[in-house]
Amino acid sequence: MRQITIFFLIVFLLMSFSVYLIYRNNTENLVIIDNKIRIVTSLFPLYDFSKIIAEGEAEVSLLLPPGTEAHSFEPKPSDIIKIKNADIFVYAGKYMEPWAEDVINGLDKTKIFIIDASEGIDLIKDEDGHGIDPHFWLDFDNAGIVAGHIESVLSQINPEKAQEYKMNLENFKKELMSLDEKYWLGLSGCGKNEIIQGGHMAFGYLMKRYNIGYMSAEGFNPDAEATPKDLAALSDQIKKLGLKYVYYEELIEPRMAETISRETGATPLLLHAVHNISKDDFDGEATYLSLMKKNLDNLKLGLECQI
Repeated sequence: MRQITIFFLIVFLLMSFSVYLIYRNNTENLVIIDNKIRIVTSLFPLYDFSKIIAEGEAEVSLLLPPGTEAHSFEPKPSDIIKIKNADIFVYAGKYMEPWAEDVINGLDKTKIFIIDASEGIDLIKDEDGHGIDPHFWLDFDNAGIVAGHIESVLSQINPEKAQEYKMNLENFKKELMSLDEKYWLGLSGCGKNEIIQGGHMAFGYLMKRYNIGYMSAEGFNPDAEATPKDLAALSDQIKKLGLKYVYYEELIEPRMAETISRETGATPLLLHAVHNISKDDFDGEATYLSLMKKNLDNLKLGLECQI
């Protein structure tokens, strides 16, 4: 009796492994064994958008540990294994994540869908046309485009849930447009129309959308060091415009903003670029929308808006 039981156990395990192999090796006709598509994302907004569109129908993971600054991130071997075992890998593009290109080149494209979130987005270039601003998710239209990429791939993998994914996308876009309207309303009739930021230029898409002047201590690359001359120019601009606040970004020591603050008396104020979030925010289930709502509040404060 014991031998029969062991025999059937071995048969069951072999059958289960065979089904698993079928699942892993056929992305065009995926059989969702555990009802969970595996999505690995590089940045927080991509993680949040994936959760919204999948709405419980996927296991969504974030490569960046909460509290890690996105630009300094380099994947560990365990991260690369996680990507290889995913059904979908969503990344922000080569300008934000140059490390991703080598990882993608090593992936079996028949076993994983790869989403370059920047695809189809008009990326901002710097004045000389060489540098590219990779922080495209801070424009609400672009956020909708990224969510659309995710919906399209999920619908290919699991067509039975396609209508639900489409509905989730439509609802998310409505929330984006509702917040966009609040931005337009809240940022109208302000006493000031320019912000100064003591960090790298992460907010170009946001400022361009609402026609707000913008100066930062550094360019698109946060590794570049601002010179004393750069900081002096920003301090002079704050004094000239009579600005009461100087902005800094999340997860980076606000040394430059504090230096400018000492020179001008302007108060340091957070503006969140949503690359990644702190552990407290992650545990508190912060979202892209909730962080962008806080950004609106802080912009209204810094620009002396009436509404």
